[in-house]
Amino acid sequence: MATAQSGTGRTITTRIPARLDRLPWSRWHWSVVIGLGTVWILDGMEVTVVGNIAARLSEPGSGLPITSGEVTGISAALYVTGACLGALFWGRLTDIYGRKKLFLITLAVYLGATAMTALSFDTWWFFLFRFLTGFGIGGEYAAINSAIDELIPAQYRGRVDLLINGSYWLGAVAGALLSIVALNTSIFPADVGWRLTFALGAVLSLAILLVRRHVPESPRWLLIHGRDEEAERIVAGIEERVTADGGKELPAADGEMTIHQRSRTTFTEIARTVFGRYRRRSTLGFALFIGQAFLYNAITFGFGAILTQFFDVPSGNTGYYFAVIAAGNFLGPLLLGKLFDTVGRRIMISGTYVLSGALLFGTAWLFDRGSLTAATMTACWCVVLFFASAGASSAYLTVSEIFPMETRAMSIAFFYAIGTAAGGISGPLLFAELTGTGKVGDTVLAFQIGAGLMVAAGVVAALLAVNAERRSLEDIAAPLSAAEPQQAVARP
Repeated sequence: MATAQSGTGRTITTRIPARLDRLPWSRWHWSVVIGLGTVWILDGMEVTVVGNIAARLSEPGSGLPITSGEVTGISAALYVTGACLGALFWGRLTDIYGRKKLFLITLAVYLGATAMTALSFDTWWFFLFRFLTGFGIGGEYAAINSAIDELIPAQYRGRVDLLINGSYWLGAVAGALLSIVALNTSIFPADVGWRLTFALGAVLSLAILLVRRHVPESPRWLLIHGRDEEAERIVAGIEERVTADGGKELPAADGEMTIHQRSRTTFTEIARTVFGRYRRRSTLGFALFIGQAFLYNAITFGFGAILTQFFDVPSGNTGYYFAVIAAGNFLGPLLLGKLFDTVGRRIMISGTYVLSGALLFGTAWLFDRGSLTAATMTACWCVVLFFASAGASSAYLTVSEIFPMETRAMSIAFFYAIGTAAGGISGPLLFAELTGTGKVGDTVLAFQIGAGLMVAAGVVAALLAVNAERRSLEDIAAPLSAAEPQQAVARP
């Protein structure tokens, strides 16, 4: 690594991004996936548990004076509001102070808030700590997606990112099955079982926190912030472990870049970059997030209520149905993820969005005709969400890879917050109001709105998606600190 002095900071020429991208998959990469990605399991468990316990919490003897609509409406909206504000707050700090500090702090916030939710004694307490739980989770989105994309080799980045974001649905399966046990009053009293589900989330997050301590800081972030010697030590250590695992020497890294190191990037520069230089990419980010956020935050928060209200499914049994659609959600990113790296981003992103929207229109039509039972409704949702889940996960992948390094966490946070605020705050409130009427037509309308937004987002992706498959992050969007002319990092 060559180093030269500059009046505004050091200028360095490095091969570290290329060295990270040319690595073969190894056990070390699995340790990153486990240490960082498993938090989505907790998020999925949180959301699913709340959706499934809504009916039980509203029953006498639950220990809380709350209605089912307040759980799936107000509580869900507060959780998402907290996530949006948390994403913006922690996202800015992630770009300034590094990925590792923030993915430890945000998980600790989540841990404390979900533990306090288990101790809820009144409605206001439950609402407050649902908000703070979301506040911690929102920060996780920015810190975790930044770190993952900057540590995973380019040729695997798409499938790994989709799998990690899709692991949310493993948590949903766990939450659905857990709610079956927790809501069984022959095992736990009505005012105890639901509390144990939140307490378990706190215990699992503590275990993840202990594992996460061993995940290193992003070498890419260290390079730009004047800590290139530390970045060199981390990458050399990774290379040593990967070589030991594979039993053969690594190929030479092809490509280098020169950057002017800086301490931080101003809001003005971020805004100019995201909304000026990359305005088409910003339009893409908005469309993808709004479409998937409305579909998921509006519809899945209230799936348990739909089953109990329209199909007379007992509140203690909704978990079985949710486990089925959650499994479909996880299988989507798992089975389709590789295609995002091979077939390509544009085709796969637009295809999954449009197809899931079209299938949801079909489900709404069948529901309106009265042709569905609880089982067939669940089967339809399983198919819809198989494709929608891959598309939704690709939204996080997209905004984390198409903007410059210095703005990455803040870009993720911004698009998540704006898109989720549009679809995730208004969605649960609107959907709770529509399903609360007990009229089939109102619920059909909610389905159609979600479907229409997904199709529209798919059309935008077909026009504006970036062909980022198997390309270095620095090739997709040159760092703002890159020397001119930019010496692009070659594709692995």
